[in-house]
Amino acid sequence: MMRFERVTKTFRRRGGHQVILDDVSIDLPGRMRLGILGRNGAGKSTLLKLLAGSEPVDAGRIVMEGAVSFPVGFTGTFHPMLTARQNLHFLCTVYGMDHAETAGWVEEFTELGPYFDMPVATYSSGMFARMAMASSFAFDFDIYLVDEAFEVGDTAFRAKCAAAFDARLHDASLILVSQNMDTIRRHCDCAAVMHQGRLDVFDRLDDAFDYYEATLLAPAEQRAPE
Repeated sequence: MMRFERVTKTFRRRGGHQVILDDVSIDLPGRMRLGILGRNGAGKSTLLKLLAGSEPVDAGRIVMEGAVSFPVGFTGTFHPMLTARQNLHFLCTVYGMDHAETAGWVEEFTELGPYFDMPVATYSSGMFARMAMASSFAFDFDIYLVDEAFEVGDTAFRAKCAAAFDARLHDASLILVSQNMDTIRRHCDCAAVMHQGRLDVFDRLDDAFDYYEATLLAPAEQRAPE
């Protein structure tokens, strides 16, 4: 379950404030697969940070029932001078998972070989992405947060990620931020649109897509006033 209770979030900018959420109240059930659409600058990534608890709201509160993931594929959880195994040891301590079992699963999943026990600062961008994706799937969360594209690596690795992702979502909820309607259609069963401080939720994907196209892709002068 996810509930917004009169949530407001703004950022100060030159000449005024950017409104991300303006007194938003919504109530969503559990076991949902929610896609979030919005034009660049609407605040989609900020919304995920609010849901993850890494960014505070200005007013109101967000209530999330269950364990909430860090964004899938997020690399900011890793210390560059620690090895993959050492980074996982820290994450396992935070999330209460078995160190050896989790590290073994990620080591096999990533196929990093000896690099698994080398500092992640020595990794290529592709190796780092493999480590980030595998770490996201290694922990049991009730709600998974996904920001934009999350497919990395070659065809075989993307297939492994897709299988792991589907397995995790069997008993969990998904909140997926993307501007790609095909991606949301593939993974979600409902959607919300961020626009001018609003977060409008639609039970039908096509209704959300129609609103997104009509309101957010129209010329600026045709958009609804602030």
